[in-house]
Amino acid sequence: MSSTSHGVKPYYFVPEPSRHPAVAALGLFFVIFGASQWVNDVSWGKYSVLLGLAIWLTVLFQWFSQSISESESGQYGRKVELSFRWSMSWFIFSEVMFFGAFFSALWWARVHSVPALGNLDNSLLWPGFKAAWPTVVAGATASPGGIIEPFQTMTPFWLPTINTALLLSSGVTLTIAHHALLENHRAKTIQFMWLTVLLGVVFLGVQGYEYFHAYHEMNLKLSSGVYGSTFFMLTGFHGFHVFVGMLMLFFITLRLQKGHFSADHHFGFEGAAWYWHFVDVVWLGLYILVYWL
Repeated sequence: MSSTSHGVKPYYFVPEPSRHPAVAALGLFFVIFGASQWVNDVSWGKYSVLLGLAIWLTVLFQWFSQSISESESGQYGRKVELSFRWSMSWFIFSEVMFFGAFFSALWWARVHSVPALGNLDNSLLWPGFKAAWPTVVAGATASPGGIIEPFQTMTPFWLPTINTALLLSSGVTLTIAHHALLENHRAKTIQFMWLTVLLGVVFLGVQGYEYFHAYHEMNLKLSSGVYGSTFFMLTGFHGFHVFVGMLMLFFITLRLQKGHFSADHHFGFEGAAWYWHFVDVVWLGLYILVYWL
């Protein structure tokens, strides 16, 4: 580990050799290996997955605890914080590309694949097929071969609209918390952070109810043609990202209660806030393209 001379902060902090990467890789090996056996009905596969997750989560806890300790002890200088900012920026960029792939799949299905199935070349294969989106008319894109059960499409009223209001409100409360931290109002920061976390939890609860309603009352499932697959892939992955972002904000709030972060040293807070605002923006795209159009 880098040392300081005469109390001067090192230009760049270099940590000691660590076991964390190797042990994390071992945990992920058990997860992937166990999952491959589990899907092939091997009885011990699920136990391998659970063991791998336990190892991986333990390593994450130890690794983050060590990083927090190094940060709070003042070992991270300006260059380290700059590297954190670049790392978080590239991570969010990769997430943009991730969702971009699914949005592109939705666009391609609606603009190219479905119209192509309804053209003259395919009229002999599926007589009377109507290339409409979403699948709200008989014989439309749902199942030209009659192999998919009829289903209803999801509308923006009212659960998706409620969730939109919840996420937009959470972005506002998070921004208020950030400005409070910049003004050294820690109590106000913590209050609005807890409110942000609560809004995230409520969002997930509403989405869970929406899925229950879709499966049991609308017969809309992941197997419901291209509409069902794109709907659940986009909203499901977004819900997972909301869950991850909510956990980030939860742990940041716990750190705030322990006295961590200050007005001029709080990138951990900012990184989580960047991620949460990214999740908000993705949801707005989903709300318009999936529920309205």
